[in-house]
Amino acid sequence: MMTTWPSRAWQWLNNAVWRLTHGPDPVIVFPAGQESPRVCLSTTLGDIHLELNGAQAPITVTNFLAYVDAGFYDGTLFHRVIPGFMIQGGGLTSELRKKGPLRPAIRNEANNGLRNMRGTIAMARTNRVHSAQAQFFINLLGNSSLDHKPNDFGYAVFGQVIGDGMKVVDQIAKVATGSQGIYENIPRQPVVIQSAKRL
Repeated sequence: MMTTWPSRAWQWLNNAVWRLTHGPDPVIVFPAGQESPRVCLSTTLGDIHLELNGAQAPITVTNFLAYVDAGFYDGTLFHRVIPGFMIQGGGLTSELRKKGPLRPAIRNEANNGLRNMRGTIAMARTNRVHSAQAQFFINLLGNSSLDHKPNDFGYAVFGQVIGDGMKVVDQIAKVATGSQGIYENIPRQPVVIQSAKRL
């Protein structure tokens, strides 16, 4: 018990600072029957269909859908591909420039009970707990190291790939990668999200 106290205190402090600087979390309730919106990511290697979990990750899903509805993801890359781990996208253009404008960072919902299992989609972030904005990743395997724990807040899962989407994800995971400038694990042949639309 005593060994977890500093970590719990750290998490409490992070959440307290977040609320002091951003105010109380918005109350988001998805209408009955609309808690699981679906999105299609059309990529140069095929379509990835997603089912989002608005019941357990309402802040994250609302944020993601706002980017989808604004057309923000159209033309962005899967710019980080690590076989046996995950594929990451949603923030860089084909010229490897950061896309904007970005919405404000959101509260990390990694403590929602959803785990980073194969085929789940989660928000990418910096080393700051509540820093996620637009970038996301899809887990290629069960990545329990990314889950919420007493000593590590983790990465917020907010949906999963459905249908044949993992065939496309696995195809992306097999592309040859390299380094370019400050970026590593970049596909040598760009994998572009041509459009992201609600289904």
